[in-house]
Amino acid sequence: MRAMSRRKMRSDDGAAAVEFALVFPILVLILFGIINYSYMFTVRQALTQSSAEGARAGAVVQAADGVTPEQAAKNAVNEALDGFGFDCGDGELSCATSTAACGGGNAAQCVTVKVTLTRSAYRLIDLPLTPMGDTMTFTSSAEVN
Repeated sequence: MRAMSRRKMRSDDGAAAVEFALVFPILVLILFGIINYSYMFTVRQALTQSSAEGARAGAVVQAADGVTPEQAAKNAVNEALDGFGFDCGDGELSCATSTAACGGGNAAQCVTVKVTLTRSAYRLIDLPLTPMGDTMTFTSSAEVN
């Protein structure tokens, strides 16, 4: 009878719960890290696209439209990022546009759009051990025709 009580004392009844409690926080950290990075890459793609659209819009605007290339570029960037809730000059997103000579030996003009987003805007959850930069910056240029 004594041997039987020792066997009961050594049972593995709670081992699975203890193992789960040890592994669960790591799994949650990995899961939310994946979600965070996925959102960051989505925003990154949208910023890249918006800077390209802004440069193209600034390059094709006509003087008869009454809009400067810089304003047309900012409007295009704002439209491209409308679904994310970002707006040029709102503190999180800054848009710099310029028109200058393209260089490379030709006399053509180029519209350049530089879009910068702060870290707080593209980070869903501030998790430890998920390093991300403080800002994302993308620049695009288009030749004015």
